[in-house]
Amino acid sequence: MTAQVPDPPRPPTALIRVWARSHFLLAPAPSRRWPIALQAALSMLIPAGLFTLLGQPGAGMMAASGAFTAIYLVGTAPRVRIRLLPVVGLAIFGCAAIGTVLAPFPVAAAIGLVVLSVVTAALHYGFRLGPPGPVFFVLVYGLATHLTAVSGGHRVVEPLRFLGALAVGIVIAYAIAVAALLIARARGTVPTAARTQIARRPHLDRDGRALLVRVALVAVVGTLLSMLFVDPQRAYWTVCAGIAVIGVNVGRRVAFIRGSQRFFGTLVGAGMFALLGSVPIPSFVLPFLLAGLQFAVEIFVVRNYALALVFITPLVLFIISSAAGVSGGLPWDLIMERVVDTLIGAVLGAATGIVHPRSDAHPRR
Repeated sequence: MTAQVPDPPRPPTALIRVWARSHFLLAPAPSRRWPIALQAALSMLIPAGLFTLLGQPGAGMMAASGAFTAIYLVGTAPRVRIRLLPVVGLAIFGCAAIGTVLAPFPVAAAIGLVVLSVVTAALHYGFRLGPPGPVFFVLVYGLATHLTAVSGGHRVVEPLRFLGALAVGIVIAYAIAVAALLIARARGTVPTAARTQIARRPHLDRDGRALLVRVALVAVVGTLLSMLFVDPQRAYWTVCAGIAVIGVNVGRRVAFIRGSQRFFGTLVGAGMFALLGSVPIPSFVLPFLLAGLQFAVEIFVVRNYALALVFITPLVLFIISSAAGVSGGLPWDLIMERVVDTLIGAVLGAATGIVHPRSDAHPRR
């Protein structure tokens, strides 16, 4: 048997071209994306619209966070997804509940951010849940600590109000997933092949251990940098930016490209938020705007990560500012803060790619 000869290393100019093109090229989608994109959009639209009709648009933005449940387990068999999606929803709710408990205590909240990031990553990689990775569990925890923090001697948002709205959003997201499966069965379009196989017991293989180490590094270093030099309340965004870069992808080159895409996508997305925020948006229009942004995210996230970030950045910024009742003009400080935090997190997430062997594996998403 002859030994395989490794491919010759690419010259630096070729690597630069690959990096530059990655920001603009649309890769082919592994499967039809519009069904899950529609589910995610409806999971955003219905709870946000429902609370807005009831005169509680802020609660609608909190409930919209429950739509993150809908983007998990999309590669599993339909029966498996319907059975396990409530577990994902319960985990998201649990992360938010922990965040509301620790919100009044900045140091405890920072420690909780690190611990929760590592634990959710270990479970996610151990059970091999697939894309989008553990980032949204950490994001919901961060939103909870941010929105229910103490300001002026009282909570910005009452914890029970936030958790109640989030629970409604999670239930609606699950109901939409069930309805989508029933419709697919009636039309005979239920997919038969599963791209993702959930492990019966958690086990970290070599790649899983490397990803977990990267998450731990991002969580610890990102939190410390935010605590010491930036703003403790913004640590979750830095950590989330780094964990999003890690995702479920293995490889140094992939880490660098995703870090770059994360920053540039967020930069353009912040500009989109600035443009949209400069126009008075009626409260009844905002749920449709969020749904459109969520739909675009799910369409593009498997084809071009940078382009997906262009849409997810204003989506999350609208949720944060509207849920917290920010008024009186465009929150320029919020925009600049998110750009700075994203830059730090993206650099950290990309730098931790050194954990992987030098030869890159193909990205999983």
